Amino acid sequence: MSLGTYKGDYHGYWSGVWREFKKDKLAVVALCFILVLVGVAIFDDLLAGSNPIVLRWNGKIYFPAIFEYREFYAVDFKELAENLKEGDFAVFPPIRYSPTEYDLLSVLSPPSREHLFGTDDRGRDVLSRMIHGTKVSLSIGFVSVGIALLIGIFMGGIAGYYGGIVDFIISRIFEVMITFPVFFLILTILAFRDPSIYNIMIVIGATGWTGIARLVRGEFLKLREYSFVEAAIALGGGDLRVMIKHILPNALAPVLVAATFGVAGAILVESALSFLGFGVPPPNPSWGELLSQSQRYVDFAWWLVLFPGMAIFMTVTAFNLVGEGFRNAMDPKLKSR
Repeated sequence: MSLGTYKGDYHGYWSGVWREFKKDKLAVVALCFILVLVGVAIFDDLLAGSNPIVLRWNGKIYFPAIFEYREFYAVDFKELAENLKEGDFAVFPPIRYSPTEYDLLSVLSPPSREHLFGTDDRGRDVLSRMIHGTKVSLSIGFVSVGIALLIGIFMGGIAGYYGGIVDFIISRIFEVMITFPVFFLILTILAFRDPSIYNIMIVIGATGWTGIARLVRGEFLKLREYSFVEAAIALGGGDLRVMIKHILPNALAPVLVAATFGVAGAILVESALSFLGFGVPPPNPSWGELLSQSQRYVDFAWWLVLFPGMAIFMTVTAFNLVGEGFRNAMDPKLKSR
């Protein structure tokens, strides 16, 4: 038997969840904000950078912001744009500064028409670095939670489906992992590893799966007693087939809610790591790294505190609101209220 046996029509269930979710206006606004951030992360090179989006040069069309061309290696496009021939043209991003572009004549400049969010201690445009830092923060959040989901669903599913001694052993592993302060465990691991965005993703994901695993375990323990699971086993379904096709789809709702909260937590952890100097290595931009710079100039460079701090706060709050909105939409008790 399929998912429809337990919760009715699969698509009908999720359409009902979406209808309930849309009633929470604050959660809908938060979801729209997250979608905007995802768009910024995807099209960061088209929003901020020193390379033209479209360049017509010597009668040919190029897209330097998207592709690399051998003939433009080490070319200053701003200088090239000022010396274009008749018929040629260049279309630059709205923010014409690369996140790694230095300007020592504009060090720690306050927000202005030239630099809307000001510059940092090396003359780099803060808005450009924040736009490109969006990809870093969201990538770490989604990838680390994806790793946590894979480990958590596997461990929790095995424990909940088989029970007995298997459940006892895996539950003890849960308890051992929970006893460690996660943030300090991450710091300890990163202290022995080279600073890398990939190491941060792996470490956050590898230490943040216990909550998801416990949710999956509880759902599997409950669902394995239902008649549609017993029927699937009686019809000759193997353990792996029953777990993946029949039980897991019915156990995903609370897991997806936990994953939404997990993305917010991962972004916050990355920001804290970058603030302490264990995060994304320079010159890669990240919100936490920008906030870390403000420690030395907090007395007068207020823009280094305000803009990245607000970005972290608003993003974490948005993911939490979306997670709470889906939790309320999926919980029948909360819907009845």
